[in-house]
Amino acid sequence: MPSRSRYSFRAVEADDLPMLGEWLKQPHLVEWWGDPAEAIAEIKEAMDDIATEPLIVELDGTPIAYLQSYDPHLEDDHPYQDQPTGTLGIDVSIGDPDLIGKGHGSAIIRDFVDQLFAEGAPRVVIDPDPANKRAIRAYEKAGFTAFDTRTSIYGPALMMKRDAPEESRP
Repeated sequence: MPSRSRYSFRAVEADDLPMLGEWLKQPHLVEWWGDPAEAIAEIKEAMDDIATEPLIVELDGTPIAYLQSYDPHLEDDHPYQDQPTGTLGIDVSIGDPDLIGKGHGSAIIRDFVDQLFAEGAPRVVIDPDPANKRAIRAYEKAGFTAFDTRTSIYGPALMMKRDAPEESRP
């Protein structure tokens, strides 16, 4: 299993967009993100959005994944505003198909969510398509549990959560 200390997270920069564009053309991402041009447009929009933090995940200094965290309470009419105040949502996509199925997804999520808890988030949610069994398994390995199913603007969503440990809650 990959060592969590080997991952770092940094803000997406304009220079990352061509790389992200190539990742988004990969079949394992097109399946869930849809049209790569529209996906890149969403990421560009997120770069200027106060509610969303788009990040590049690096493994030993090499970019391997896109991750974004968002605050549903900062977005007008976000469907997850019923979650406790301070809850953050995340999405993660591994870029290189050769890195899928090697434990990176769950390790990245565990590491990042631990950082969010250290910063005071009481809960983190993630909303995979119920048909995305590989992602659901990775999220379960990262400590997430399913608690609801919903339909979002992106389609069906299995709502999963991980709550901060009692000792780290305010």
